[in-house]
Amino acid sequence: MPKTLLQIDWLTILIVIILISFGWVNIYSTTFVNPDESIFDISKIYGKQLLWIILGVVIAIIVLALESKFFERFASIIYIVATLSLIGLFIFGKTIAGQTAWYSFGPFSIQPAEFVKTAVALALSKYISEINNDLSKFVSQLKAFAIIGIPLALIMLQPDAGSALIYLAFIIPLYREGLPQAYLSVGFLSVAIFMITLKFGFGIFAPVFVAILIMIYLFNRKRKPRFWIYFLTLLFSLGFSYSVNFILNSVLLPHQKDRFDVIIGETNDIRGSAFNLYQSEVAIGSGGWLGKGWLKGSQTQGRFVPEQHTDYIFSTVGEEWGFLGTSAVVILFTILILRLFHLAERQKSQFSRVYGYSVLSVIFVHFFVNIAMVIGLFPTVGIPLPFFSYGGSGLWGFLILVLVFLKLDAKRKSLD
Repeated sequence: MPKTLLQIDWLTILIVIILISFGWVNIYSTTFVNPDESIFDISKIYGKQLLWIILGVVIAIIVLALESKFFERFASIIYIVATLSLIGLFIFGKTIAGQTAWYSFGPFSIQPAEFVKTAVALALSKYISEINNDLSKFVSQLKAFAIIGIPLALIMLQPDAGSALIYLAFIIPLYREGLPQAYLSVGFLSVAIFMITLKFGFGIFAPVFVAILIMIYLFNRKRKPRFWIYFLTLLFSLGFSYSVNFILNSVLLPHQKDRFDVIIGETNDIRGSAFNLYQSEVAIGSGGWLGKGWLKGSQTQGRFVPEQHTDYIFSTVGEEWGFLGTSAVVILFTILILRLFHLAERQKSQFSRVYGYSVLSVIFVHFFVNIAMVIGLFPTVGIPLPFFSYGGSGLWGFLILVLVFLKLDAKRKSLD
């Protein structure tokens, strides 16, 4: 066995294998009809997923067989090819549910956006490592944002807001490498303003925010705060809050607006826009501590939860495996993310470190948003649970994303 394979972090691979296996068990539960049917029947969803998993093993072998230098040397070419694959969708792509996001090959479809994440992570890592921590300069920031923004814009045009949202995760590795904190502050402030204005309206938000800002300014007077920072914060916040109505009614699609209304409690139409969330919450809540048992969930077996084998797969865990099962899944993802953080921090190469942070950020955002969406803390945006939800493109995309990093880490250890 090659030395670098001996240096692979097998704990991470073990966690991934457990997640994939448990994911398939739950996909089977959400889609089987006749227990006597073969699990290898690719006309069934669980059969297709099993095929994806088997082919995923082949992909894993190929990725681990490549030299670690390959990924850094060809990062730019990989990024260009990946971007072209997104552009090609507008000519050769297949439209499903209003989104032109797939290439169709007979009964199978491939979603390039799932693979572009790896390409963006590689390109971003190469760019940052070449400029040697120069993200304090505005020009360098713009170039880094362009690497992220080009595929993000192409995905938005499909339109696929869910997949596009994930690309915001790349702000985390940029922040780790020196991006000013102001960007994160503006991002969190914007989300807070949007949700508060949705719930209470501009008329309530504006005076309360002005009062809070004045109090903060007066409290910090002895430290001689910069007045212009407070003034710009005020202008941005009030302007953005005032525009929320326009965004809601003129930018978001009707179904997207409905999902926000559900989250802030403006609608409780369990037969309409709130149907998915209501059925998901019923499924999770009915599982109790230990669950109803595999293949015994009434919500799952009755097919009450839409898209349960993809975006809402966590509700199956809640119903059939209970609090114990959902806790196990959350703990596994937490261990995986912390492990990736540990591996990223010990990298000696900046390229490998940035890539490692990109991997853990993408997985964390997928995990956090999916769970929050299923339990009603976040609008439904079509984001799968990594290694768990149904889909060949998603499974392969996450495998490649993680295995490339493990290959880079193995190279680091082989040089110690």
